[in-house]
Amino acid sequence: MKWNSAAEFFAMGGYAPYVWGSLSVTLIALVVEVALLSRRRKRSISKLPEKSDFERKNNESST
Repeated sequence: MKWNSAAEFFAMGGYAPYVWGSLSVTLIALVVEVALLSRRRKRSISKLPEKSDFERKNNESST
């Protein structure tokens, strides 16, 4: 498909609401997913020292 102007490109042959709406929803979903993964990763990393302290205490009590 060839567009003669930027306005024609953004109109997407009359399908602009579907095309740009789909693109927007996809980008929002990706941004939210990355943010949630980052938050989960930070939370998991912050719990690692707590887990090793717990494991160390259990190992000391079993010996």
